[in-house]
Amino acid sequence: MDDLTTYAQNTWCPGCSNFGIFNAFKDAIRELEERGTSRDRVIMTAGIGNHAKIFDYLKLSGFYSLHGRSMATAQGIKMANPDLKVVTFAGDGDAYGEGMAHMIFAAKRNADITVIVHNNGVYALTTGQITPVSEKGTKGPSTPNGSVEPPLNPLALMLEAGATFIARGYPLWMDQLTEIIVSAVEHEGFSIVEVLQPCISFNNTYAKYNDMTEVLKKTPESYDEVMKVVKMKDKIPIGIMYKVKRPTYHRELYGNSNPVMDRVKKEDRRERIQELIWARY
Repeated sequence: MDDLTTYAQNTWCPGCSNFGIFNAFKDAIRELEERGTSRDRVIMTAGIGNHAKIFDYLKLSGFYSLHGRSMATAQGIKMANPDLKVVTFAGDGDAYGEGMAHMIFAAKRNADITVIVHNNGVYALTTGQITPVSEKGTKGPSTPNGSVEPPLNPLALMLEAGATFIARGYPLWMDQLTEIIVSAVEHEGFSIVEVLQPCISFNNTYAKYNDMTEVLKKTPESYDEVMKVVKMKDKIPIGIMYKVKRPTYHRELYGNSNPVMDRVKKEDRRERIQELIWARY
C-alpha cells in the first residue's frame, strides 16, 4: 500500500480501466507536489457509481456527494476556500445525465474546478443501462432491443457552454493521462477531462479504443478547430483540446478575498450582532 491508497478493499473488476485512472491521478498528485501544490490543498468530491469508489481508495480529503451533484459540491468547496484545488470525479451517467445542468452552469460561470469523467458508456454499477453517451443500438437491461437514441457529444456541449479547459485521456496511455490531469488541476478555470474508461463487464471497448484513439499533435488554436476535433468520428482524439484564460467565478464575485481566511472572528461577530440589536431600541 502506498501513501495515497487507503485501507479500503478495492472491488473494481480485474482489468477495469478505473485502475488506470486511479494510478494516473496518484501520479498526478505527486507531480503537483513537485511543482509546489501540496496534497493537503487538493480536495476531491465524487458522485454515485463505480467511478465514485475512487473516493474510498484515495487517501485525500474530500466530500462524498449525491448522484449528479458532485459538481455543485465542488463549486461550494471552492467558493468557501479559493486556495484549494478541487477535483470532482463523475461517471458518464452521473455527469452527463443527472449532473448535466450542474456541468453546464459550472462551465458557463468558469468555476475553478476540475471534473474528471469516467466515461464507459453505461451505468455499470447497476449492470449496464444506457447513459446519454451510449452508442445507438446499445443493448442493456433498459434497452433489450437496442437504444434508439443517438449519443450526446458532451465535449462539444462543454465548449459551447464556456469551459476553458477541455481534454480527453485514455487509461492505457497512463503517462499522458497523468500530464493531462496535472495541467487540468493547475489551470485556473473550469476544466473537464473526459477519460475513455472501458467496462469489461458491460461495455468492453478496449479493442475499439486501441484502434481509434489518436494523440493530438498540438492543441487546436481556434474555437472552430476545437469544435471540429471534438466532433471527429473517424478517429478519437486524445490530449488537451482547448485551453484559454478567462476570469473565474470566485474572482469575479469577490476578488482575492478568502471567506475562510478573512472571516470575522467570533467575538467580533457577537459585538456586531449586539450593536445591530441595540440599534433598534
